Amino acid sequence: MQGSFQSVRTDETNPLWETCVAREQALYGRNNDIRSEFERDYTRLLHCEAYRRLKHKTQVFFAPHNDHVCTRMEHVSHVASVASTVAKYLGLNDQLASAIALGHDIGHAPFGHYGEECLNSLLEQKPGKNAPKKFWHERNSLFFADYIETLQDTEGAARHLDLTYAVRDGIVCHCGEIDESGIRPRTNPLDLYTIRRAGSAQPFTWEGCVVKLADKIAYLGRDIEDAREYHILDMGAYRQLREIVASCFGFKTGKTVNTTVLINDLIVDLCSRSSPETGLCFSPENYRFITEIKRFNYENIYSHWRLREFQSYAANIIRTICSTLRRAYPAARTRKIPFALKQFPVLCRTFENWLVKYTQYDEERKHVLKYDGVRTVFDLANEESYDKCIIEYLSGMTDQFAICVYEEIISF
Repeated sequence: MQGSFQSVRTDETNPLWETCVAREQALYGRNNDIRSEFERDYTRLLHCEAYRRLKHKTQVFFAPHNDHVCTRMEHVSHVASVASTVAKYLGLNDQLASAIALGHDIGHAPFGHYGEECLNSLLEQKPGKNAPKKFWHERNSLFFADYIETLQDTEGAARHLDLTYAVRDGIVCHCGEIDESGIRPRTNPLDLYTIRRAGSAQPFTWEGCVVKLADKIAYLGRDIEDAREYHILDMGAYRQLREIVASCFGFKTGKTVNTTVLINDLIVDLCSRSSPETGLCFSPENYRFITEIKRFNYENIYSHWRLREFQSYAANIIRTICSTLRRAYPAARTRKIPFALKQFPVLCRTFENWLVKYTQYDEERKHVLKYDGVRTVFDLANEESYDKCIIEYLSGMTDQFAICVYEEIISF
């Protein structure tokens, strides 16, 4: 119902407001700034380089030469649109929902979830109780927001994003399954780095819960459209789609499965069924429809043999770059990366810049580049920390840049 969540909206009247807008470090101020706290978060994410790179990161299909196939940035735009529409209608804070949605994938790996699986496997291969933890993009998006992404302040110095707690929380908690009983926010704030796996904690705000559902709504129909573009679906798959629609809504519905129809119908259903008492939820038939479409996508799209071949290609690229940089560890400790990677000028230049910014590799250069305010995130005296440094460097790459570096490595 319209406005039904006004009483639990994240604003100054909410008893949790101070927790939601808390920042680990205060932002530099501007006397003429007219933005709210969450609008500042939105624009800081919009201007950061990790967001810009999303336009060259795969959603499902690697398609650098097809302008109409969904990229990670388009997916984020869909999520932001759905989240803003739902939040505004229900009376929630649409500025908060939009900021969470914009930043929810900034730490996603190149090559979609296949790249994520590969980075995860590289971390799993490391022994030792202090080895880097498993890679999951929700946690990595929080890590990028907190430690990697920077913007220039009014003096031209690099400063971290320093987002509000509510936005950071929504980013790391945006994934996870939904069930028929709906979802509602958790009641206690917690250290977000104590969350050990994706989906294990609900968001702290209703707006974060909206983004979590918007993420589901946004990709289901869009992935089917891209599969049609590449003729991934055969006649049996189309027949299966019709059967899903018929079993959920009746044979006479005439319902079409595409992005715009699916998004509209699920938004309307979510808004009409949800309340602070029952939680954010779908009707039984639409919940079943979402479940069946997800199963259809996994069976007919994500598990398709052509995507599995692409996964092998992406994994080889990531592992080759990773092993090349691991061999350069002695050079990283002695500031001799240009000697160790002299055959690979693009990799050498960008990785050394990464080391300057986020490690103790060259403090003098760090000062010259006005990186004094950037935290030293990785310790070059510790090989496990250096491995984590490599993984984060790789996770920030676009598909095309990773391919460029890979070809540089294997070419003679």
